Amino acid sequence: MAFDISEELKKLPHSPGVYIMHDAGDTILYVGKAVDLHNRVRSYFRKIVGRGPQIDRMVEQVSYFEYIVTDSELEALVLENNLIKEHSPKYNTLLKDDKTYPFIKVTVDEDFPRILFSREMKKDRSRYFGPFTSSQAVRETIDLLNKLYRLRSCNRVLPRDIGVERPCLNYHILQCDAPCQGDITKEEYRERINGALDFLGGNYKPVVKSIEEDMLKASEEMNFEEAARLRDLLENVKSVTQKQKITDSDGEDRDIVAMARDENDAVVQIFFVRDGRLIGREHYYMENTRDEEDGHILEEFVKQFYAGTPFVPKELMLQYEIEDKELIESWLSGIRGSRSYVLFPKRGSREKFVELAAQNAKLVLDRDKERIRREKARTTGAVREIEDWLELKGLNRMEAYDISNTSGFANVGSMVVFEDGRPKKSNYRKFRIKSVAGPDDYACMKEVLTRRFSHSAEDTAFGGFPDIILMDGGRGQVNIALAVLNELHINIPVAGMVKDDNHRTRGLYFNNIEIPIDTHSEGFKLITRIQDEAHRFAIEYHRSLRQQNQVHSVLDEIPGIGPARRKSLMKAFESIEDIRLADVSVISEKAGIPVNVAKEVKDYLEKDTGPQ
Repeated sequence: MAFDISEELKKLPHSPGVYIMHDAGDTILYVGKAVDLHNRVRSYFRKIVGRGPQIDRMVEQVSYFEYIVTDSELEALVLENNLIKEHSPKYNTLLKDDKTYPFIKVTVDEDFPRILFSREMKKDRSRYFGPFTSSQAVRETIDLLNKLYRLRSCNRVLPRDIGVERPCLNYHILQCDAPCQGDITKEEYRERINGALDFLGGNYKPVVKSIEEDMLKASEEMNFEEAARLRDLLENVKSVTQKQKITDSDGEDRDIVAMARDENDAVVQIFFVRDGRLIGREHYYMENTRDEEDGHILEEFVKQFYAGTPFVPKELMLQYEIEDKELIESWLSGIRGSRSYVLFPKRGSREKFVELAAQNAKLVLDRDKERIRREKARTTGAVREIEDWLELKGLNRMEAYDISNTSGFANVGSMVVFEDGRPKKSNYRKFRIKSVAGPDDYACMKEVLTRRFSHSAEDTAFGGFPDIILMDGGRGQVNIALAVLNELHINIPVAGMVKDDNHRTRGLYFNNIEIPIDTHSEGFKLITRIQDEAHRFAIEYHRSLRQQNQVHSVLDEIPGIGPARRKSLMKAFESIEDIRLADVSVISEKAGIPVNVAKEVKDYLEKDTGPQ
């Protein structure tokens, strides 16, 4: 039955929950949460929407909606985040980020604790420091602390495994005092771990003073090797401590979030303050922000960012006020396990921190604006140019095909995919032609297209149907594609990339007309990239088949070479020529065959491929 929006709107419950807007192709356009689903969803379909052009465009495309009722608005917020992350709806304000942040983990619950690198913060009895923005800095700090306090880095279970195995290399190079051998008591080791915890907490002075004293003592005793080691260690300590900038005196954990935007783009800057020290900063781009209020953009950032990070600070300082402050505080407190506060500083030093974050966001936006403009011009801007030439709309996914062979030998086909003007290599496909024996490109192309479009649009193996097919040729190639599509009752626009006498693209063949295109335009450059990519992908596949066939056919003729040894040679060498040029010992070692067999192979190839 057809979905009657007006009737379904009447059935909406007065309950909290999440609503999901779909277009006619079942694509999710928008996901939102509501305190009252009945009122919120109905508001989209009033005659005067008043939510900006972007939401108006979205509503025009809505074919049906669905909803999920929850027990509370907090549950709706969590579900909304999960669905947005899963589906990345076209009209939601989206955080462009795939980062995970490193932590320093101290296993204080162990009898002989270790300092470890971690990508997640679990609810265990360990102590965590971070998150940090630099993996390298984290690893350097862990390495420094292990050397400084001579801590273990092994996975042995102590004290159970004391004396079971010999000490590792770190013991012999004086970087560990071997608790695995019982050479240090739990109490002595715990003192060292406490020193490392103090260091991670920012108390560097005792460490620096101790190293300086030991270095001077070693120098006075003319133990210059030890003095040099301590000197290098001191430099490492100073290097780590200098990276920590004091930003506040109260020692709290807080994140400072501010943004900068122009007509089309928004950049959010976040400062990470841990124990009162600025340990790093990051910036993030937000999509679909054109018609959104500043507070809404920051609220969407907070929801999506903290849904994906294991650490929530005690305080979150925002540049603009957000609508659901109490709800967000409750949600963050649940993740943190203790109270978390959302603040909007208006005066004093905290306001200056927010202003500093906003200034940094603007610097990023200004710096990247030209790069973003160029990237958009060569991708989505180029797609818009092609749409104008062909008088089409909605060209998101483009597919192109090519055939490669050598005088009809090993016919292969390639399929490349571009989405929003960028290659989507996970959807590339290659075809080994089965029905064509000779050099007949049209017949090969017919087989490739038939095999490809015999899969339905819902087949996730191919990623759905394209919005347009680009053929590597003019009228003939286009007609082949149209014939296949007609036979399969599929309606997809097909354009041919017409070449000049120098094999360079000069225009597009579409609807029985050759359309000239500006060879200096971004659209032309995109078409050329697609054409070159299809050609490259086909040639690489054909070359690999030729090499495999060459190695396979010749090796079959060598006495004493069975399937197993032939396979080893094929994996070890790319071509017969590589085997022929290699020394007997190299052939034996790389292919894992006896020397006498390798000599037989080489002798046979030199006789077979040498001068006649």
